[in-house]
Amino acid sequence: MRRLLTTLFILLVVVVAGLTAMVALINPNDFRSYMITQVEQRSGYHLALEGDLRWHAWPQLSILAGRMKLTASGAKLPLVSAENMRLDVALWPLLSHQLSVKQVMLKGAVITLTPDSAARRPENAPIAPAGTPEPEEGSGWSWNIGSLQVADSLLIWQRDDNEQLNLRDLNLQMKQDDARKASIEFSGRLNRDQRDLTVSLNGSLDFSQYPRQLSAHMDKFSYRLRANGLPEQGIEGEGAFNADYSAVNQSLTFGELTFSANDSELSGQISARLGDAPVYQLDLAAKTLNLDTLLGLQPPADGNDARAQNQSATTGRPVIANSALTDNALSNLNDFSGQLSLRAQNVIYHGLTMTDFNVQTDNRRGQLSLNTFTGKLGEGEFNLPGTLDATGKQPLFHLHPQFSRVALGPLLKAFALPQTLTGQLSLQGEVWGHNFTAMDFARGWQGSAAVTLDNAKLEGLNISQLIQRAVTRTNGSVAAEERDERYSQVRQLTANATLNQGNLRLDDLAGDSELLALTGNGTLNLPERQCDVNLQIRVLQGWKGDPQLVSMLTSTAIPLRVYGPWEGLNYQLNVDQLLRKRLEDEVKKRLKEWERQTRKR
Repeated sequence: MRRLLTTLFILLVVVVAGLTAMVALINPNDFRSYMITQVEQRSGYHLALEGDLRWHAWPQLSILAGRMKLTASGAKLPLVSAENMRLDVALWPLLSHQLSVKQVMLKGAVITLTPDSAARRPENAPIAPAGTPEPEEGSGWSWNIGSLQVADSLLIWQRDDNEQLNLRDLNLQMKQDDARKASIEFSGRLNRDQRDLTVSLNGSLDFSQYPRQLSAHMDKFSYRLRANGLPEQGIEGEGAFNADYSAVNQSLTFGELTFSANDSELSGQISARLGDAPVYQLDLAAKTLNLDTLLGLQPPADGNDARAQNQSATTGRPVIANSALTDNALSNLNDFSGQLSLRAQNVIYHGLTMTDFNVQTDNRRGQLSLNTFTGKLGEGEFNLPGTLDATGKQPLFHLHPQFSRVALGPLLKAFALPQTLTGQLSLQGEVWGHNFTAMDFARGWQGSAAVTLDNAKLEGLNISQLIQRAVTRTNGSVAAEERDERYSQVRQLTANATLNQGNLRLDDLAGDSELLALTGNGTLNLPERQCDVNLQIRVLQGWKGDPQLVSMLTSTAIPLRVYGPWEGLNYQLNVDQLLRKRLEDEVKKRLKEWERQTRKR
């Protein structure tokens, strides 16, 4: 055992002595011109190294360099600059005075992808004769390095003069094999306009056909987005995908895409044809899509606190964005064309759960067609086809809503409106307006619809009992059945509704049930949450007493005015004057009949 340890110690001394002698005899600066030449030949970039190169022997034999710059031909700014660079080299090639770099490591690097860092043709460069074919681009790996590591660095990306993205805390680890396939680990943080996005991923890349084609398989990526208008905890999730890029066709495809966003999960594929007029194709499916957690929408509170409901309706988050009415918040639709297909088993919005949700849209540079927008809400169904014109100063929505027996109560609760009137809503109409927000819909939209409300129920007001009590107080010849219900119910209520910049007018209002029948009209002021409705009501049942008076009452339409704020409705009922006039008319009618019969005798 002692001999073995002695032998190992002697070998270690020999190795250390050999490395020391090699480091002392080989000057790393001898490889400076070689590295500069190789980089320029393989990539076309110019490598500049400042200061002397020096050896670093432990734990990996490396060459340490000072400040470095990598600049494209004719560029004003370097593509890559770093304060320190480390080259991990192979030992045995050094014995023959050859340099084999296994890994390049940059720490605190600045990667600049801007027009100033792009290659430019020199001003005095000769121009090729007309008809001369352009030289073919190289199709191989742009460098022959086994591993690349970038730590604590910054990526600056600028497409034009008005848009610059800074990706901070960039960390990249890439290892390639002889087949020009590489494994990759990446993380970074993007901060812009009070939005903070953190991303990390790991997977593999296939550079065998680069730069004509590039393929990627991401085993896992994760992200977290924080911004104003989003939930306090932000939006975060993870997923996986396959990606293929073709420089020949200028196309990018994401296949087998799966990703989560908070408690929402989506899958599908995305494809894009790039260029000056890009075209996108999105085909997505979701088991659950919770828009409340994605948009930071608070579920509606229970109770009848009018003040809280009013505040929620006024300051609640918009459907898309609460932008100024003079701004076109959807102007980005003018920059591309594309189609979206989205199918979801469950969609949660404002506390409402929609099932069998299906959206099919087609955008043509700001002219968007909403071909399909269907789903089920409880036992009812809805469809909201229409168009959106985003090419002007303001977006213009033109929709054709269709509802079939959708429960009205949950809709009112979802948008913090008092559930005074409930039932199954059916409508078919046409509406148009700017900015798809709750506030703008209540103030600026216009349109009309034919409305039907089955099993309509007016909470807090028993109309038939109200009229019967008023009649019995003025006339002792008739009585009414006592009822404990604090609501009025109508089998079916119909009306023609017209919306004009916050004023909703109801014409041809009609309804009937076993107890009463009604007609009328009225207006609702949506911004002020006020109403003024005039009804003509006939109470059909519940009368007792003089048969002739009961018959007269069941055939008499009694006027009722309902007005005031939605949270505290007032009513006006003039029964005395109506009954007095009706009785006078009845007496005159009987006197005329008696006189006519007397003349015949």
